[in-house]
Amino acid sequence: MDKALNSLPAHGRVECQRCFNSCDAIDFDATKRTEGKWRITANPLAWGNSEPEVVVLGFWKGPTQANALASAPLDDIAYKGGRKNVGKILKRLGLLPGVQEHELVPTVDRLIADRRGRFHFGSLVRCTVERFDKGSWKSSGGGMLDKFTMVPFGKEVSRNCTERFLKDLPARTRLIVMFGLGTNLNYVEASFDLFRHARGGQWKRINDVAYTDGKVVVVHVEHFKSQGNLVPRWLGQDVHPRSRYSELAAQAVALALTENARAAS
Repeated sequence: MDKALNSLPAHGRVECQRCFNSCDAIDFDATKRTEGKWRITANPLAWGNSEPEVVVLGFWKGPTQANALASAPLDDIAYKGGRKNVGKILKRLGLLPGVQEHELVPTVDRLIADRRGRFHFGSLVRCTVERFDKGSWKSSGGGMLDKFTMVPFGKEVSRNCTERFLKDLPARTRLIVMFGLGTNLNYVEASFDLFRHARGGQWKRINDVAYTDGKVVVVHVEHFKSQGNLVPRWLGQDVHPRSRYSELAAQAVALALTENARAAS
């Protein structure tokens, strides 16, 4: 298989027909595939550098991002409506050293648009995923990732994405930050299985929220759009056991970046 088909995509729309083999042509953000209560829309996107040090991924585009595709400029779509929390989370991990609170949003804006920078941004599943629930299609909700990966269609789609875009990463890439923990860390478990299947090799746990195959470290953090006080608790702004997860995440990030510095020296 062409290695170019198994790497981080360049900034912009992504050419991919892997889950739509029965279609003669793909109409971006219009072509859909439906299986039972699930459907995907062909609108894969990528931002930032295709050869980064750090990859930052959501699970798929939520309703705010998906609804902005037809009207917003490309660089405004990623993490739309949640960039301040994205900045807070990346800063807590030690990835935005020296950035002050009032600088978080413009810093994240700049990083998302920077095609030669340190970061790549996107999602684990590049197309929009929706589930039919209570009379309408919804792209967000509790437990969607693990429910999606439990059905044959969801397993096919999520494996296609991880195999194509995360199987063979640039040598410079040592860290993947994944937004989302899930209830009882079920998102961590679902993602761990996807990475093991896609990349092979010897995977091991670093701690409750991080794992590695010796080449790349995957770290899970609170989702930037988590409701209520979940983000403040994760950040340690409230006294709560969930803040332990941010401590573990920061430790794993430091490990990944230390190893990268050694490799570059």
